[in-house]
Amino acid sequence: MNEVNQKLPTISVVIPAYNCENTIQSTIESVLTQTFKDFELIIINDGSQDATLDIISQIHDPRIRVFSYPNAGGNVSRNRGLHYAVGEFVSFLDADDIWTPEKLQLQLQALQNNTDAQVAYSWTDYINENGEIFVSGTHITANGDVYEKLLVHNFLENGSNPLICREVLLELGGFDESLQAAQDWDMWLRLAARCSFVAVPSVQILYRVSANSVSTNLAKQEKYCLQVFRNAYCARDLKDKNIQNLSMTNLYKYLTCKALNQPYNRQKGIAAAGFLWKYFINDISRFKRIKFTLKLLLKISIIISLPANLSTNFFKNIKTVN
Repeated sequence: MNEVNQKLPTISVVIPAYNCENTIQSTIESVLTQTFKDFELIIINDGSQDATLDIISQIHDPRIRVFSYPNAGGNVSRNRGLHYAVGEFVSFLDADDIWTPEKLQLQLQALQNNTDAQVAYSWTDYINENGEIFVSGTHITANGDVYEKLLVHNFLENGSNPLICREVLLELGGFDESLQAAQDWDMWLRLAARCSFVAVPSVQILYRVSANSVSTNLAKQEKYCLQVFRNAYCARDLKDKNIQNLSMTNLYKYLTCKALNQPYNRQKGIAAAGFLWKYFINDISRFKRIKFTLKLLLKISIIISLPANLSTNFFKNIKTVN
């Protein structure tokens, strides 16, 4: 009888966890220290082979539920977590990212104050493997129908960001398990095609960038982003025909800059050259940004021409001088 009358949590938080022994504790702590307390924390152990499960088992909180499965990938784990979720709202958190303490509280307030909206999102900054902020996110504020803006640029930036009405997620069938990259962007676009968004103009997601991040596999990123584009173009009759050019331009700008991040090597330089060419041919304002393009081309030439250690020292010295 007590179980029947037990109050369900307002929010379900889902963490897919795979071989994340170095970060999972700080990620979980960022949830447990939220100022909003009425949540459940569902952790899907996705076949971890390291100490991830041991670390999780040492954290005692009645709101935590842990489920273990053979490794199946992030999309499947998110959908498994969604299956167990009972909260009115759901938020996903990658096992190496961190939330600021007021993330859930402010996003829930935004949804309660904007009853037409079913998705609330915040701003993101980027942290390194040591948890130090090294670059700011885009910090874009867009409300209401954000579909076209989101197609041009994924301003939610990652899968650890929004708070979403669970009923809508279920109606959409959860995450597309066929996608090996850009799955969060695909989901946000499918939500934006039918839901209003509301922004919380505050940095509340700290997204960790590491050498083995999925987002560092640039060829995979390109392939699946293009698939997301094709699906999105078919899902809605876009009035502005420049949207396709803008979205492709921003994609290849992002991939070019990503390829030019450290560590430098000739292979990444060659990949950057290919992405830069696609950026150039898709950009209808290419000649207005010719200085930017030439600057990237020069950096690519140096990375391709010099051994990795020399190009690294070269750009380090330039940064020091500037």
